[in-house]
Amino acid sequence: MKVALTEPIEPIGMQVLQAAGLEIAIGRGGAQTPDEIRALCHDADAVIVRQLLPPDLASHCPKLRIASRHGVGVDLIPVEQCTAEGVIVSNVPGANADAVAEFVVAQMLAATRNAQAMSATLLREGWMPARAMSAQAVELRGKTLGIVGVGAIGTRLAEIAHHGFRMQVLGHQRRPEALPGFVSYASLEDLFSQSDFIALACPLTPETRGLASAALIARMKPSAWLCNVSRGGTVDEPALVAALQQKRIGGAALDVFASQPLAADHPLRALPNVVLSPHCAGISNESATRMSQVSAEEVVRVLRGEKPQNFINPEVWERRRRP
Repeated sequence: MKVALTEPIEPIGMQVLQAAGLEIAIGRGGAQTPDEIRALCHDADAVIVRQLLPPDLASHCPKLRIASRHGVGVDLIPVEQCTAEGVIVSNVPGANADAVAEFVVAQMLAATRNAQAMSATLLREGWMPARAMSAQAVELRGKTLGIVGVGAIGTRLAEIAHHGFRMQVLGHQRRPEALPGFVSYASLEDLFSQSDFIALACPLTPETRGLASAALIARMKPSAWLCNVSRGGTVDEPALVAALQQKRIGGAALDVFASQPLAADHPLRALPNVVLSPHCAGISNESATRMSQVSAEEVVRVLRGEKPQNFINPEVWERRRRP
């Protein structure tokens, strides 16, 4: 049997696949076209997903039995179409929770201490001009962090913020009763108006698309920062750009964007009150190792006729594709 990898995975994952005797095909690296991914997966029994799959992949790949996400979010996989075609979908929940939570903390510290600009000023202009920038520094202690989506990532972030930095934490999710005891529930309107930092850690769904709307951004404090580590589609990007250009909010730390990679002429690139990163919040040595191992183990499990441990579409099991 054959497994296709849309991108290379860590050695531990390769070892799992090789030990199971699977033939392995790896994509060429870099962004691939839908036709390239269809060709890569055409005769594959499984695919480990790190790039966007074409919506019709399952119908073009008659042997495909599982699409195993190398990560948490399954927006790269056409789940509905896979389910209709009898293809199992799995993911690796919680694998990057620590990595993403720590990244948001790094974003907040970058905003409050201005370390990157201070370093550049020190090298370019000297000691005293750089030291003068410290007058703008503020501490996280006592500030309010609002988290939209208090799942594995949001909960870990709340723990670090509350227990480590002694911040006040507000949370918004569908089930307020499931929030940790040290997180106070807030409506979206209150969360955006009361928070010094707003972290978007929710999945992209029809309900969350455009969640950070012009109306909610208008409620933010003039000093508040928006941190997005979910998906670019959760933010009304033109409204955010306008607020940043007009300095109606403190700034934004963005790891994801409406269209990726970020275009060379995108207005966000020219703004001094943004911290940009290339969709890497969840990437660390530890998280990559976990995602590679578990996604490979799910492939082997399904190809042996067993249920995956992290089943996204369990309703497909009785009518799943068989070899």
